[in-house]
Amino acid sequence: MATQVATQGVPLAALAADAPESYTVRAGDTLWHVASLFLRQAWRWPELWGMNMQAIANPHLIYPGQRLYLVRGAEHARLSTQAPQEQPNAPMEPVRIKLSPSVRSQSLSELAIPTLQTHLIAPFLDEPLVVLEPELDAAARVIAAADERLFIAPGDQVYARSSSASAAPLELDSPQGRHYRIFRETTPLLDPVSKELLGHEAQYVGRAELIADELPAYPDEPDSYSPATLLVRQAKQEVRAGDRLLPEPQPQHQSFVPHAPAQSLWDARVVSLYGGNPQRYGSQHHIITINQGHLDGAAPGLVLSLMPQGRRMVDTTDAQRSTVRLPQQLNGTVMVFRVFERVSYALVLDVRRPVQVGDVLASPAPNQ
Repeated sequence: MATQVATQGVPLAALAADAPESYTVRAGDTLWHVASLFLRQAWRWPELWGMNMQAIANPHLIYPGQRLYLVRGAEHARLSTQAPQEQPNAPMEPVRIKLSPSVRSQSLSELAIPTLQTHLIAPFLDEPLVVLEPELDAAARVIAAADERLFIAPGDQVYARSSSASAAPLELDSPQGRHYRIFRETTPLLDPVSKELLGHEAQYVGRAELIADELPAYPDEPDSYSPATLLVRQAKQEVRAGDRLLPEPQPQHQSFVPHAPAQSLWDARVVSLYGGNPQRYGSQHHIITINQGHLDGAAPGLVLSLMPQGRRMVDTTDAQRSTVRLPQQLNGTVMVFRVFERVSYALVLDVRRPVQVGDVLASPAPNQ
């Protein structure tokens, strides 16, 4: 369980008008849902728990069956697992999980409720993949199915080779491991303002495991070259010759500590709306790409306010019929969950009007 520190909590004005005095966590709950019961801005739940944002990498673990109490002070409020009448300095009550005899074991972290509905972002923790030009050029490629079939599916074997003679061969004992992701049809991601190339978004195809080394040709036997053999473990669509391979990355966390940007001002733009075909409008629970990555200070859990570009209109009351730009207004909230070097992926948590490429993302105001 994450360490709780003695911080002041949230101002009473940050509480929801109908915040309950207590709540029992249920199976299927999320941290976001529980927080929305108590707060006007659900993303501020770490403050309500009194969490030290610099010391805690993962959220406080909350479990089904726990009873949470809203402890109000003169100016601030905090959430606790102890009733207000209990001693304030008493240790937090232990989590009691009733277990039945079973061969399978399960860690407490698996029983804790997630930050968001897992199904909304789980596929995107592995896909999509953003690569830079050098990575793209250096990626190994599938050249054929082992049995010469045209359509390759899970359970089939494929042959693959490294991108060039100077590239490292595909080998079982390589530091990059034996597991690869298969992708194709990279789409350039362009900054909507500067038009600068931020990276290439690769279309995820599946996963494969290396089962036999790539063997280079002997100097005196130019025909002795042998490609690597891989077993297709999972495929979202048919694997084809020409598809690219990159090592499987480390698993991504599915729980995040929501937080506002460290800088008082944050200016980002929506680069694209994720989906199989180009999409013009996005809505709640849509995945968007933004033009800020870890080089810009973006991190998982970053919460931003979403605003449409100031719409231009003709002032019909003006004799000159001049054009004016309407002021930007809050349209919704997004949370970053996956970060690359120059772009990040975010989930639209709530939105009033459709999201479009070029929309502005900024630091959330305390009273929004």
